[in-house]
Amino acid sequence: MTAWSQLREHYAHVADKPFYPDIEAFMSSRPVIIAVLSGHNVIARVRELLGPTNSKIAPKGTIRGDFGTEMMRNVCHASDSPEAAAAEIRRFFSASEVF
Repeated sequence: MTAWSQLREHYAHVADKPFYPDIEAFMSSRPVIIAVLSGHNVIARVRELLGPTNSKIAPKGTIRGDFGTEMMRNVCHASDSPEAAAAEIRRFFSASEVF
């Protein structure tokens, strides 16, 4: 799978929207780091550290509140459920890359 097809699959829920080309342009404008985190209650804990998706309403002291500038440029993505995490891990990693 190419990076473009992975990106389109990842953003399939908005791929038909007029702003999707802006997502492609932004996501290809700089390096992207993808990581798998694990631990007790990791999804809720990471999402708490990140703050709301919209950086403009994210409180200071959260990653998005401190470093995000707008909805699209919000620094990080985090899965919102174990099911989404499983799908996203499969999308970006082979089984041998996750341990």
